[in-house]
Amino acid sequence: MPSKGLLERLNNSEHVLVAEGYMLETERRGYLKFGSFAPEVVLDNPDMVRSMHREFVHAGSDVVEAFTYYGHRERLKLIGREDNLEKLNRTALKIAREVADETGTLMAGGLCSTTIYEENKPDIDEQIRAMFKEQVEWAVEEGADFIIAETINDYGEAKLALEAIQQYGKGLPAVITIVCYNPDITLDDVPIAEACRKLEEAGAAVVGLNCGRGPRTMLPLIREIRKVCKGPIAALPVTFRTTEEDRTWTSLKDPETGKHAWPSNLSCVACNRDDIRQFAEEAKAIGVNYVGLCCGNAPFFFRELAEVYGRKPGACKYSSDLSLSVLAGDSKDSYSKIRVYAGTGIK
Repeated sequence: MPSKGLLERLNNSEHVLVAEGYMLETERRGYLKFGSFAPEVVLDNPDMVRSMHREFVHAGSDVVEAFTYYGHRERLKLIGREDNLEKLNRTALKIAREVADETGTLMAGGLCSTTIYEENKPDIDEQIRAMFKEQVEWAVEEGADFIIAETINDYGEAKLALEAIQQYGKGLPAVITIVCYNPDITLDDVPIAEACRKLEEAGAAVVGLNCGRGPRTMLPLIREIRKVCKGPIAALPVTFRTTEEDRTWTSLKDPETGKHAWPSNLSCVACNRDDIRQFAEEAKAIGVNYVGLCCGNAPFFFRELAEVYGRKPGACKYSSDLSLSVLAGDSKDSYSKIRVYAGTGIK
């Protein structure tokens, strides 16, 4: 079990580093289908999920988040696996708890957008409440340390998620992160900073943003959130080079073909390690207490973030040392020709 809980860490002005982005990383490894985006791998290949949790902890994550993203009733119904709903959730939670216990990290249960929310539709609200209720109760029973509600499009649905955690979570802290597309408002037209302030005032332990935007276009909103929120705030961008012209990763285009890159061809618009370091440095300067990476995250990216936040996880043993490289480090004259031919820019 972890020595300190989420609230204790945050109240002590510590930072909490959180690896998200399991969905895209699972697809890159050949275990998830674009389109449904459902975490079937939890049942079909649980050892892969277990391994991925360990890799992110090795890279510096303080939290093992159960892979229940899109593991709710509505999504499993879509793929004909609603009968596996409870089994999938409990399996994901048990795997996360196992890895958290063996590594001394926190374990989080996870909620996400149900994809069915509509404003002023009480019958749909009740359906969503029931979906959140069952997932929160399973998370409590399987020993979660706190519960995340992530990638929520609407303030109204974020409020429903928070209320479910408060009502059924038996005191577990709630982290609520909204996804922002374009413009800077929720899908139910609440300004992002205002939505975060309201959620904080309603009792969320941490509020902020995840997914949707890359570092460059998320950080301006994080600054606005920091101005209006008194407590801990969260920033977990996707690892893609969003711009003022294309603020969301889903709007990015391949610079060669002009075609939309999402979801299958995003490598051509991906961040590099320096981009992640710059994000981490700016987030730290802003005062982001709960920080991480979402879709596109990988252990080598997360290590960069962890190092900026002063951590030395196990993966740091293998941080780059180009002084050992023939192409970049050793100054022997005999290596100069290969450097010229290779075009390294180093004499």
